[in-house]
Amino acid sequence: MLDPVASTRREELLAIAAALFAEKGYRSTTVRDIADAAGILSGSLYHHFDSKESMLDEILRSFQDELFAAYADVLASDDDARTKLERVVRLSFQAIDQHPAEVAIFQNDAAYLGAFDRFAYLAERADQSRGIWLGLLREGVATGVLRPDIDIDLVHRFIRDTVWVAVRWYRPGGELTHSDVADQYLTILLEGIAHA
Repeated sequence: MLDPVASTRREELLAIAAALFAEKGYRSTTVRDIADAAGILSGSLYHHFDSKESMLDEILRSFQDELFAAYADVLASDDDARTKLERVVRLSFQAIDQHPAEVAIFQNDAAYLGAFDRFAYLAERADQSRGIWLGLLREGVATGVLRPDIDIDLVHRFIRDTVWVAVRWYRPGGELTHSDVADQYLTILLEGIAHA
């Protein structure tokens, strides 16, 4: 059975590493940086992890597994395509709120990490994400809940880029909650900003 103290310490170390990877970038963050931030010797990190790469892998895998499980629940629902789209947008902003470091790491380092076999799943998850958004948009057009004249690829790029870039400016605990941001975003996306 896992020691709860060791498990808690391990989670603390992962949170410290995630914050540093997000702030400095994975390549620029050293094991010593992580150890210093944790108030331990560098060698002590190896009691919990075999490498900096293992830490990053655990951070990204657990985050992505959680996010895509939530997406899968939405896709499996009986909601119409517009409602599913709204729910996936809300989940994405919730992820930025609850996992800002993980989102920032993916945004900043995924292209670099993709060169390593260990992180091949990042490209697979990016493809899976693209499939989710495109599928919802196509379903929305086919069922008449979205306009038939939209360019699905362009709308997908717009959604992807405008949602995930929010990690650069959104601050958890700030004046706007992730729900507030999602509400405004969905109003702009689905209803526009000009009077009809």
